[in-house]
Amino acid sequence: MQRRAPRARAERLSRVLVGAVAVPVILAAAGCSSDSGSKDSAAGKPSATPSASPSPTVREAAYAVLPEPCKVLAKGTLKDMVPDAGSGKEGASGDAETRGSCSWDGLDDNGVKGSQFRWLSVSLLRFDSDLTRGPGDELAHEYYGKQVADAQAAQGAKGVKSEPVAETGDEATLVRYELAKKEGAFKQQTVVARVENVVVTLDYNGAGLAGDGAPDAGKLAAAARKAAKEAVAAVAKANAGPGTGAPSGTGSPSAPASPSPSRAAAVQG
Repeated sequence: MQRRAPRARAERLSRVLVGAVAVPVILAAAGCSSDSGSKDSAAGKPSATPSASPSPTVREAAYAVLPEPCKVLAKGTLKDMVPDAGSGKEGASGDAETRGSCSWDGLDDNGVKGSQFRWLSVSLLRFDSDLTRGPGDELAHEYYGKQVADAQAAQGAKGVKSEPVAETGDEATLVRYELAKKEGAFKQQTVVARVENVVVTLDYNGAGLAGDGAPDAGKLAAAARKAAKEAVAAVAKANAGPGTGAPSGTGSPSAPASPSPSRAAAVQG
């Protein structure tokens, strides 16, 4: 028995040593596998790491410039709408590529029979696309709705009527009403039109003064619609050259915007 005990202890010690050696061998094998993956990545092989997200974008605005506001209407149109219209009075603008306006006024004096007064104004506002605010045409659509609401809620307006205007940009609305002033009863016509990222607002009014009769509102409305269509066409023409934007189609106008009592527009006359 005493001779066998040392041999048994020796056999157990041998097994322990063999197990201790096996553990580092397994860990070393795992380490080699990890190093191999790192070397593969360094060599240009596909990695499991996801790529970065693409930068957000917004579609480019169709129109980059505006026409000269005092030249958007033909001379014949001005002659028919405003007596002795002349070249017009251009409004001040800090950025002619973004906004512009022009106005004309005239008096057809018939002596003791009275006189006819006319006032016409065209305003242009262009919206650029913005990564935060959105595409230019959508920003223009919002402004278009506000302009229509302003016209419908004009202070002192009576008999307000609104109707869509066909074949005038992407959407257009005519707002008509009467406005009583100390000089006489004015017939007001406002056409708001949007073509792509540009909004055109045309104001036209007339009155019979010094005893002359009031002008025909229907004729004033027809003239305003024609002038607004010319102004919209002038915007497209100004952007027809290379690199200035694509011409717009003439889609059917949307329904007139609902009035906004909180907003009021002052109409000169």
